[in-house]
Amino acid sequence: MFIRTESFKQFLKHYPVTSVILAVNILIFLMFYVALQWGALYGFANVVFQFMLASNYDIMHGAWWQLITAVFLHTTFEHILFNAFSILIFAPALEMMLGKWRFTLGYLGTGIVANIASLFLESQGFSHYGASGAVFGLFGIYLYLIVFRKEWISKQDQTIVLVTLAISLIYSFIIPNIDVMGHLTGFLSGLLLAPALFTGKTFR
Repeated sequence: MFIRTESFKQFLKHYPVTSVILAVNILIFLMFYVALQWGALYGFANVVFQFMLASNYDIMHGAWWQLITAVFLHTTFEHILFNAFSILIFAPALEMMLGKWRFTLGYLGTGIVANIASLFLESQGFSHYGASGAVFGLFGIYLYLIVFRKEWISKQDQTIVLVTLAISLIYSFIIPNIDVMGHLTGFLSGLLLAPALFTGKTFR
């Protein structure tokens, strides 16, 4: 389930939504990387950053799009590496199970819910960005399958999910400057949204 053996062309064909999510995240990161290396683009990059960043103050004053754009914003190599790798490993199987539209709803829905939670649970001056809320949302969906729909996921894959989730949660609390609340609310939103996503779905 989590071992990728497809060719690049097959991956694009079988997992179009995951492919688009990865491409958008990586391209935006590369834009910021180039801008930092080439000073002439720094001003433009800063404008884009402020536009995409989830700033509680700005959102409360009408910048509602930041609830979505922040899910695709990364500025450090470590940040994009963790999130892109997690998406690459864990998103394709869910896209195959749910189909394109339900998977899109699950991924974006959990990321947006995590950002909304930060809006109400953090201070007005709080700002954050990254796909971590959506990534933890995927973990929440997988936990639902492990607990309630075991036929969808093998014992070996259950172990992989649970170990990865445990390590990710531990790191959320020990690494500085991590949006712990975003991780937890993303995870819980995935767990709560999963029953609706799998309504009418039968294991084949």
